[in-house]
Amino acid sequence: MSFFSAFEEMPSFLDGINTLDKLNTILDPEILEQAFEYAGVATVRRRRLPLEAVMWSVIGMSLFRNETVWDIANRLDISLPGKNKLVAPSALVQGRQRLGFKAVQKTFQLLASKAFATQAFEHWCGLNLLAVDGVSFRTQDNDENRSEFGSDSNQFGEASYPQIRMCSLMEVSSHLLLDSSFDARHVGEMTLARRLLPSVPDNSLTLFDRGYYSLGLLHEWRQQGSHTHWMLPARKDLQYQVQSDIGENDHIVTLSTSPQARKKFENLPDKITARLTSYKVNGKQYRVLSSLIDPIQFPYDELTEVYTQRWEIELGFREMKQSLHQSKHVLRSKKPDMVRQELWGLLLAYNLIRIIMNDALKSEEDIVPIQLSFSQSMRQVVAFLMFTPIHSPSQLPSHYEELLTTLRMFMLPQKVPDRCYPRVVRKKPTKYPYKKSQSAIN
Repeated sequence: MSFFSAFEEMPSFLDGINTLDKLNTILDPEILEQAFEYAGVATVRRRRLPLEAVMWSVIGMSLFRNETVWDIANRLDISLPGKNKLVAPSALVQGRQRLGFKAVQKTFQLLASKAFATQAFEHWCGLNLLAVDGVSFRTQDNDENRSEFGSDSNQFGEASYPQIRMCSLMEVSSHLLLDSSFDARHVGEMTLARRLLPSVPDNSLTLFDRGYYSLGLLHEWRQQGSHTHWMLPARKDLQYQVQSDIGENDHIVTLSTSPQARKKFENLPDKITARLTSYKVNGKQYRVLSSLIDPIQFPYDELTEVYTQRWEIELGFREMKQSLHQSKHVLRSKKPDMVRQELWGLLLAYNLIRIIMNDALKSEEDIVPIQLSFSQSMRQVVAFLMFTPIHSPSQLPSHYEELLTTLRMFMLPQKVPDRCYPRVVRKKPTKYPYKKSQSAIN
């Protein structure tokens, strides 16, 4: 169900609706209830700052990055009516501790699953295009975070802020996050990627970075569901045997697995069949390895273009860090569990904005959500949450339709074709001063 449908189903006879009711229309109360029950935090007691309000305050920590945490609930006006309309800082801190991070995590996962099942996305050769990659976030520098998450180190000891490593699964045509997994910095991206396996949908192609080459992981990915394919760049030292030739630059190959990999990954066979495709771009040779061994369903000309879509997940991370997180140096929470809660709230806020952007383009067949400006759309969604009047519930669908109409105006300019910025090696600075010439001295 889209957000617009949810607004249309609101009872128009309710005159006592408050801001929390409007927000719950955007984030399905059934999802929240399931998440609270899953985390074991659901209560019968009706508090002035209920769990629904605390959940929105956690989301608001990303939507209002420059606001103090205790001002966010007042900003959204999500407390229940009472003598004092302002929420005390201690009440919000206690509410966040009561909520925990598992309820926010489950809310994110339920919303992502529902959005992917109910909304339409672009397909490539009958498959949903997905991407997997990792990113890290800095946390507040204290002993608890250092002990829990770890940090970079050198010969002098720990040399940076504590960091939390995250690996995400994203639908590339909409930048919708299907799932994420994060842990301490020492936990590798391969381990985090394996945790995403239950969220891989059928009939999909996942694009990996070169660093995810692991025959055990790729085999599990292919066996996870029906037609769950993968693709990644081939390593220069790739060892393989050609099984058959599809074309001059297209081969079905056999890859041998190592005893160490078979010991680590159960049911990993001795050999794996894959497809090795070579092509040139601007005179440079590229090779991609994939599980797309059917040359009729996946022709060569299509394979040479699809991998460029992997960069979309990098753009999604940029939207999270620069737009939502406003390029802040560290996350604001100080306790490890609150850091996890804040990060799940960041992902949840990001997906909510992306779902609304997808709603805005349902009537536009030739435009995809990634063609809209995320930063401008985010500001418009925040304004809608803050300033939309709630005294007349029957008008909320029309206000939401105005929001969608406004979002459609934020079209990004077309990308410049063949744009290239070659990498160069930065000149190493010398530790000795430059000698001035005699003419400069005179």
